[in-house]
Amino acid sequence: MGVLNVTPDSFSDGGRYLEPELAHLRAAAMATEGADIIDVGGESTRPGASEVSETEECRRIETVVATICADMARPVSTDTYKAGVARAAAMAGAVIVNDVWGMTRDAEMAQAVAETRSLIVVTYNRGKADAAINLLDDMRAFFDVAFATASRAGIPYEHIILDPGIGFAKTYEQNFEALAHDRAIALGPNISVGIIAVDNESGEVLARVGSPDYFDDHRAGQVDMTRAVRSPGSTLKPFIYGLAFE
Repeated sequence: MGVLNVTPDSFSDGGRYLEPELAHLRAAAMATEGADIIDVGGESTRPGASEVSETEECRRIETVVATICADMARPVSTDTYKAGVARAAAMAGAVIVNDVWGMTRDAEMAQAVAETRSLIVVTYNRGKADAAINLLDDMRAFFDVAFATASRAGIPYEHIILDPGIGFAKTYEQNFEALAHDRAIALGPNISVGIIAVDNESGEVLARVGSPDYFDDHRAGQVDMTRAVRSPGSTLKPFIYGLAFE
């Protein structure tokens, strides 16, 4: 999955692809580089980012999504937690909703996903880190609620993609615990996972974990990631890098 942010403030490419023409060129480049899915975001999900209105988020993404869907043989996902944006993106041609709040921020999201027959990425994001919780139990409970919400709305089970939410509402140690507990997210039919370690000064990517074969090689990748984020001045940042479909 290639991530395309049409925002002024995203940590990776904020401000670089605000114009639809530039965004389209970047999407085409990612497809050439091997991206099977293009994920378009109209609001930054980095910690401390300002929220934007539904109207503004729709304005940022609609033309970009429509152009990519019209000109490229790639499915498009939209990174949003707002039901109205999800509906607008589906009207423009998107087929996946990538909700970093796991259908918990907008009560209408599940219905919007069902109505548009979209796939939904459910990110484990409890909103606030708590070092005292049993992370595995909490993750299972969170996904159980998501499954129930999806079922009530009429979202097919096979349309659900689970994301452990590395970097979202977790302590430093819990991010690695989430990586180790792949059996928790194996509850779902599809899996999405990805993290990136970035040097705060240079912006250099120190390590990545996340690919379609993640569950074959993640323990080796976890060792590399552990070394990277223990380097002075490095930070864990989430990104959607690979979708593993059973």
